[in-house]
Amino acid sequence: MSGHNKWSTIKQKKGKNDAARAKVFTKIGRELMVAIKEGGSADPNVNSKLKDCIAKAKAANVPNDNIERIIKKAANDNDAANFEAVTYEGYGPCGVAVIVEALTDNRNRTAGEVRHYFDKFGGNMGTPGCVSFLFEKKGVLIIEREELEKDEDTVMEDALEAGASDFEADEDIFTVYTEPDDFSAIRDDLQSKGYEFASAEVEQVPSTYTKLPDQETCEKMQKMLDMFDDNEDIQNVWHNWEME
Repeated sequence: MSGHNKWSTIKQKKGKNDAARAKVFTKIGRELMVAIKEGGSADPNVNSKLKDCIAKAKAANVPNDNIERIIKKAANDNDAANFEAVTYEGYGPCGVAVIVEALTDNRNRTAGEVRHYFDKFGGNMGTPGCVSFLFEKKGVLIIEREELEKDEDTVMEDALEAGASDFEADEDIFTVYTEPDDFSAIRDDLQSKGYEFASAEVEQVPSTYTKLPDQETCEKMQKMLDMFDDNEDIQNVWHNWEME
């Protein structure tokens, strides 16, 4: 189920216009800068967090030139020191659980904007811990079927041999799950076998999903997610809406 939801989100992002894609590049660029500052090195072979961010950037089709330029700038720039990671939790329409992860240089601004998005579409921002117990951190690697010449059994065997904790096969994608600490090693192992990823990151994966009752409520939920997505401070949004 989570793989299906994830693929729906990836397809939406692939279909976005150049301006929307530029925002994605900006957000990932911010993550790269913070990873360099926190890891103390611009060398991904030394800085594992930076290496993970680069893999995420490549999966999001950020051009290599952009990645190299951001890394070079961040290595000689103190701007990233102004950003801090903040997590918000709340409920969308009909009680859909939502976790919002941000990198911000102004907590008050970002908190106000996140609260506004929740309120605008019939949800509400909650207290820390109000929904996070419904999620589990997992490494998630998405592989498109059409990009592969390998069959399902081979992909599953390669994933499990690499140390994956679980594997799902859907119509369009394969989803490989890992323990968070094993994510980088398993991704690197599969890359060495020729696999490419439509998405590659550690995510908050829901344990249960919520169906919305009608099209109007689904549209409200999607509009709320779009507003989160359009905010440059917000890096990731995890939810348990069972998307059709």
